[in-house]
Amino acid sequence: MPLYTYDILSDGTATPTTDTSPTGASGYRWFHFDLKDPELPAWANTHLHPIPAGALLQTETRPRCDVHDGGLMLNLRGVNLNVDGPADQMVAVRMWVTDQTVVTVRMRRVFAIEDIRQALENGTGPDSSAAFVEALASRLTERVQNTVFDLADQVDDLEDAIHEDDDAPLPDNLAELRRTAIRLRRYLGPQRDALMALAATDTPAGNSPLHRRELANLAMLTVEELDSLQGRLTAINDHHSAQAAEAQNRNSYILSIVAAIFLPLGFITGLFGVNVGGMPGVDNPAAFTILCVSMAVISLASLVVMRWLKWI
Repeated sequence: MPLYTYDILSDGTATPTTDTSPTGASGYRWFHFDLKDPELPAWANTHLHPIPAGALLQTETRPRCDVHDGGLMLNLRGVNLNVDGPADQMVAVRMWVTDQTVVTVRMRRVFAIEDIRQALENGTGPDSSAAFVEALASRLTERVQNTVFDLADQVDDLEDAIHEDDDAPLPDNLAELRRTAIRLRRYLGPQRDALMALAATDTPAGNSPLHRRELANLAMLTVEELDSLQGRLTAINDHHSAQAAEAQNRNSYILSIVAAIFLPLGFITGLFGVNVGGMPGVDNPAAFTILCVSMAVISLASLVVMRWLKWI
């Protein structure tokens, strides 16, 4: 059975009811179900058209807004504020809305729904089914925006760290921020389209179309902000990759210079280290000194040649 059912009047006051019929005596009736409720399929198939009933019972959804037989099939997503997962693992709300009936189905707790329920109990709830849709969409959009703004603040901090220290190490949370932005963008792109479709429809009839268009505009701005954040995060990652590549190239260059200096020295020591007769200077007590001075001169000459060739 529903988690709760309310009969809602035109003044925003609500009365809990146990009646399972889709409509009440006046105003509109709101049913809120858990998708895991074993009685939900039977209730939906009994009281609703097969198409909206099937839409409410789907386990996997994406945001959508479709009009069917004078009613509205609407799926929206919101950030996950439950303790069982991060915000970017979004929650979904499935809805069937007519002038006299609102049916919402969720798999995980949706705090925007809880806000509306609290408003109804305080006597300040949505006064029509259209107002209900707008109130729910507004709360979901607001929480999504707050999450995106928090993400933008973290990206700002990363950029500030680069400006303060160009050689700062790669942030530990950079990969997680990129994954979060990608997940949110994947979910909110279809939500923007759904809210734009909602702004273009007048079913169920009711509140200001301007409010719906404003919600669609906010969703569009949120998606654009996510696109911008993805680009900024990519730029930060590219910057650190370039810094790491430059440091590696610099180290390789230094090692190459050292190897070039010691290459002739290694050849000379290897040659004079051959233990055979006839080596010059074997009987000369100053031979070692002469060899060391010669190697120093060769090293200095190598540095001069490299400097002249502008290798160093």
